[in-house]
Amino acid sequence: RRERGWGTDLTGRGSGSARRRGGSRTTSPSLKNCYSFSTGEVLKNLNKFYKRKEIQRLGAENGLDARLFHQAFISFRKYIMESSSVSADLHIILNDICCGAGHVDDLFPFFLRHAKQIFPMLDCMDDLRKISDLRLPPNWYPDARAIQRKIIFHAGPTNSGKTYHAIQRFLSAKSGVYCGPLKLLAHEIFQKSNDANVPCDLVTGEERVFANEDSRQAPHVACTIEMCSTNTPYEVAVIDEIQMIRDPARGWAWTRALLGLCAEEIHVCGEPAAIDLVTELMYTTGEEVEVRNYERLTPLTVLDYALESLDNLRAGDCIVCFSKNDIYSVSRQIEARGLECAVIYGSLPPGTKLEQAKKFNDPDDPCKILVATDAIGMGLNLCIRRIIFNSIVKPTVNEKGEKEIDSITTSQALQIAGRAGRFGSSFKQGEVTTMHRDDLAQLREILSEPVPPVQAAGLHPTPEQIEMFAYHLPDATLSNLIDIFVSLSQVDGMYFVCNIDDFKFLADMIQHIPLNLRSRYVFCTAPLNRKEPFVCTTLLKFARQFSRNEPLTFDWLCRHTKWPLAAPKNIKELVHLEAVHDVFDLYLWLSYRFMDMFPDAALVRDIQKKLDDIIQIGVCNITKLIRASQSAAAPGTAEVVSEDFPLSRTQRDPRVVSERHGAASTEALSIAVEAAGLRRAKSGRPSRLGGRQEELKSYGRGSLANRLLREGLLTQEMLRQLESEWQDQHRNGRYGFGSKKDDQHGSRETRKKRK
Repeated sequence: RRERGWGTDLTGRGSGSARRRGGSRTTSPSLKNCYSFSTGEVLKNLNKFYKRKEIQRLGAENGLDARLFHQAFISFRKYIMESSSVSADLHIILNDICCGAGHVDDLFPFFLRHAKQIFPMLDCMDDLRKISDLRLPPNWYPDARAIQRKIIFHAGPTNSGKTYHAIQRFLSAKSGVYCGPLKLLAHEIFQKSNDANVPCDLVTGEERVFANEDSRQAPHVACTIEMCSTNTPYEVAVIDEIQMIRDPARGWAWTRALLGLCAEEIHVCGEPAAIDLVTELMYTTGEEVEVRNYERLTPLTVLDYALESLDNLRAGDCIVCFSKNDIYSVSRQIEARGLECAVIYGSLPPGTKLEQAKKFNDPDDPCKILVATDAIGMGLNLCIRRIIFNSIVKPTVNEKGEKEIDSITTSQALQIAGRAGRFGSSFKQGEVTTMHRDDLAQLREILSEPVPPVQAAGLHPTPEQIEMFAYHLPDATLSNLIDIFVSLSQVDGMYFVCNIDDFKFLADMIQHIPLNLRSRYVFCTAPLNRKEPFVCTTLLKFARQFSRNEPLTFDWLCRHTKWPLAAPKNIKELVHLEAVHDVFDLYLWLSYRFMDMFPDAALVRDIQKKLDDIIQIGVCNITKLIRASQSAAAPGTAEVVSEDFPLSRTQRDPRVVSERHGAASTEALSIAVEAAGLRRAKSGRPSRLGGRQEELKSYGRGSLANRLLREGLLTQEMLRQLESEWQDQHRNGRYGFGSKKDDQHGSRETRKKRK
């Protein structure tokens, strides 16, 4: 039996099947037609096989961990139960087992053969494990290990001058590199350096700007952290916002810079929470860390009162929201009060953000209020007197890539609140509060807590590692290669593998397009938001034309984006313009990696600047766009949420959401009563939902409208608007969430009770 490659009796007992074996391997009809035993008996024995510890141990010895073992068994069981034909030798084994003449362990060779068909990597598991061994990242950078680097950690809160001191050393060095998390920060250092007569180049994913007219490389460079070179020697390197080394998506870039930059001095700037991890990482490289601590340069005060009403706004205020819908709602309410406000949120182009910041900072401009997302936490110098949190919950993505709504962390709260009272601005101290009274105590608690220490640094598989995997698994898709890599990867306690969902999304999207592995990998690392269908569709078209070896010209891009574009007339058009700007960014990003196939970068950059101006016009008139969107909204459209309730303080109940988006105000009323129930804090703070519900119950007497008015979730003006819209719906035969029949039924029930 062993010589013929058939099943081995792992328990040492003989098998009756050995007497009936002979001849070549053939296939037999399905078990439904030929087996003399029931399918129930087969399933019973297969499950017995699956549960045996000896089988699980043998699976592990052959590269099947618990997850792969389970997946392989499910496939094996399906093959036996549903296949139109089963191999003759397996048929005989199953028959012997069911008749009591064999043992379930005899199935293992057939199971392993099947597992290797669906998991080809089992044949080269040792090689794959070596490739995916991520336990010694410092060894990936031999150039950095060949020199003795000096590590200086500038630790302190926002507005403490830590980055300033690191930049001063950068400017005084013969050569240097600045690595920042945002294009805005890289651009700021680029400008400062050249203004100080220190020639400095700018390098981002989409842009290369040379300080020298002849395009010679300057000794200094300011770049986004993903673009830093680990091969170029420098005297000084600055790594900004080092605490982002823990970021689930981008943390690998900080790890790479910290371990791989070839600089005599590495100046690291960030929160004190990262000191211990950086020290441990540098211990593995044999390098010591010098820590320089900084204190905030201006006082920051948490006020004893909440804003409660937009009527209480004053010059220098910044309202921080965590969703675009809140931005739209708050900015509209502010301008309805005769005040002008600037608007900044993450998806705006950098140029528009800078213009809005300039408008807000200008003492001669009538715009004295800023409405922004947490995008202001980095990259913009703003003259803010008071930070007002519209909400203290925000959507997040956890380590598993799952979306959650949670209270903001202490680190996030400090980063945002610290923007108030910037040193050197017209405000000598900063203030922070909340929009709603019931949030203030929790904000105070969040700000008073210590920032949890950074536990681990992110890693990401390199193109070279994936290419080696592909050599061993030539038939696997890129998405499968990444999955296998992550499942086999080994990291020690100081590292974690970054979330790869976006990479896999793009890999699956372009899998059907014929591309070589290196090109496919580059397309999958393109920086885009997969929630934007227009941008994703454009990447797909780029990849398809690239695969046909047809250059993507300026004319082709103009046809695809319908350039030139007009100023937006509503929010939907503004959002589309932002997506087109992202498409231009995507083209420029690819043009630096495939210059021959994306040849018109200069022309695209020119029209992108024009598009930036058009978007600025739209943002300056954002309240007009919101009104236009609401007046033009029709059933089935959802280009802007029109309720005046702050969405981040509410939770939509899927059971009552109207199918008609036109009934937005009615929907708003229904979801407002779910207020403030989303504060599920990871830090161990108890949820405040229960207390909030008790408060609502305590209002027992009185109408729902009165309770909402007391809560600050409804204003008299909004109540009048809702009443008017409700009457219009009745006149037009639209009844919100229920049908006319339901409404009539409810009326009858009410009359009965009255009687």
